[in-house]
Order: sequence, then C-alpha cells, then structure tokens
Amino acid sequence: MATELTMLAWAMLLGFVYIFAASTVVTRERGMKWNASARDDSSKPLSPLAGRLQRAQSNFFETFPFFAAAAIAVVLTGRGSDTTALAAQFYFWARVVYLPLYAAGVPYVRSLVWLVSIVAILAMVFALL
Repeated sequence: MATELTMLAWAMLLGFVYIFAASTVVTRERGMKWNASARDDSSKPLSPLAGRLQRAQSNFFETFPFFAAAAIAVVLTGRGSDTTALAAQFYFWARVVYLPLYAAGVPYVRSLVWLVSIVAILAMVFALL
C-alpha cells in the first residue's frame, strides 16, 4: 500500500485519540449524566485543559479533510513520490506532537508544529498541479 494511504489510516486512528482525549476530560469534569444527556442546558465553563483539548480536536478536524483528500488524490492520480510520502509522514507526526503541545498550553512551538502539518498538506497538493 502507498505510504500516503498508510499515513491516512494512521491519521484516522489519531483522530479518535483526539476525540477520546477531549471527551474523557470533559466527561470527567461534567459527569456521565451530562455526557449521556442531550446537553440542552447551559454547562459550567470547562477547565483550561478541557478547553485546549476541545480546540485541538477542532483544529485536527479542520486540517484532516484536506490531508485525506490530498493523500487519496496523490495515490489515485499516480502522482505519489518520495516527497509526497515524506509529506504524509510529516503531517501525521506533526499532528501527533500537536496534541500534547496544545494540551500543555505551549505557545509558538505548537504553532510551528501546526505549520509543519499545513506545509505537508500543501506539498501533496502541489504534487497534483
């Protein structure tokens, strides 16, 4: 299987890590009753950690569709190369590093890691042009 698709599969699993990280902390703060409810009432504010994990999750799901589309398109069009394979790996590993950096509230480095993931996606897109 193409490296780009392998990294896509790993990124899909990583998406679940983002979901579970955020939902676990929020549920711990708000309780199982809240988790099982329709969540129609206003809830107490989240802790900084829970808020950061939710924002990290949102950020992952903002970039993931672009990565998935680029990875699939590169493979389907036969435009895969060592560069696109490396870009897919950079995207995945940047997103792995991003979660704990965001959870810990680390500024600047977190933004740099995010930029690596965006450049990786763009490298794959440019291979299609």
